[in-house]
Amino acid sequence: MLVHDGRIVFDRERDAEGFRAGARQFDSDITEGRHPRAAVGVADDRIVAFACDGRSRRDAGLTLTELQEIGREVGIAPELIAQAANSIDKVGTPTARKFLGLPIGVGRTVELDRRLSDAEWEQLVVDLRETFDARGVVRQEGSFRQWTNGNLQALVEPTPTGHRIRLRTMNAGLRAFMLGGLGMIGMAGATSIAVAVGGTSSLGSIVELGVIGAGMFSYGALRLPGWARLRRQQMEQLAARLTGKPALPPAPTPDNER
Repeated sequence: MLVHDGRIVFDRERDAEGFRAGARQFDSDITEGRHPRAAVGVADDRIVAFACDGRSRRDAGLTLTELQEIGREVGIAPELIAQAANSIDKVGTPTARKFLGLPIGVGRTVELDRRLSDAEWEQLVVDLRETFDARGVVRQEGSFRQWTNGNLQALVEPTPTGHRIRLRTMNAGLRAFMLGGLGMIGMAGATSIAVAVGGTSSLGSIVELGVIGAGMFSYGALRLPGWARLRRQQMEQLAARLTGKPALPPAPTPDNER
């Protein structure tokens, strides 16, 4: 909460909202310095929203204190700000791995302010199997639990206040396909240089090798974005069920990544 009844109530040192404690989710501690900011709320009979850019030469962003001052001036209800922030936190923090700018891996981390019960863990395993259409393997070591199916992983870790659930996957199959294509393109290039120097290889075979390599790379590059979108949506649905938020309609499952 930033503003209440026209008064600035956020205490950076006390950090009741956990902004500083959750700094690892961001590029930096959002309670310090200037950053891009956004807020929305209700003032009397008006809906008020404002946003600012930052971290650029033209836009410096706002400090948290300046954001509080603006919220107080326009009369934004602090309950709505707190509700919005809480909603964002609960859906989890998305993560991604990229290969040549393409999403080769996706994930989501959900911080629970409570312990995951045995019944909830069993239901999570059921949800994982139904969502990804895979049986998977369940393991437990002390207070650590995991469900894995190839490159799909769901890890449950204890925290001081509850449990952290990490969902992640990587499409190793398409990455290998793309690497193979790049390798064939490289071989075609090297062979063409050898031919230019005075080799005897056929130009037709070089072109064929390059075309096959380009086709393999293009196949993987075209499929990865759709695969990543689907996996992100599936993980968002799982996170929503864990945190009690309404889930989005289920998405179809692609071929299992291996």
